[in-house]
Amino acid sequence: QVQLVESGGGLVQPGGSLRLSCAASGTIFRIRAMGWYRQAPGNERELVAVVITSGSTNYADSVKDRFTISRDGAKNTVYLQMNSLKPEDTAVYYCNVDFQDLLGRRIDLWGQGTQVTVSS
Repeated sequence: QVQLVESGGGLVQPGGSLRLSCAASGTIFRIRAMGWYRQAPGNERELVAVVITSGSTNYADSVKDRFTISRDGAKNTVYLQMNSLKPEDTAVYYCNVDFQDLLGRRIDLWGQGTQVTVSS
């Protein structure tokens, strides 16, 4: 069984930085994409950033030039470096992994979420 373990959330002042990590453990045949989403109170969950197998990345307009997503393929881990944080970045951040298992089934897995609070 594949599990995702997230870490790195917390409280930071505006303008500060945080780094989120998400490690996938278990038997995975092939990862198609790894990404981060967020959900603020009263809002729908939205894409923050995603990296696909080829290394291509995609970002929400609101985080471009401030956030960087990266992936360590050997460790099945995805990172989100968040700089110049703003109060509007406050949300629960969720890791998502799109992968194939040994039977070829495509599975979409979510982490448990980690709280990021940007406040002075």
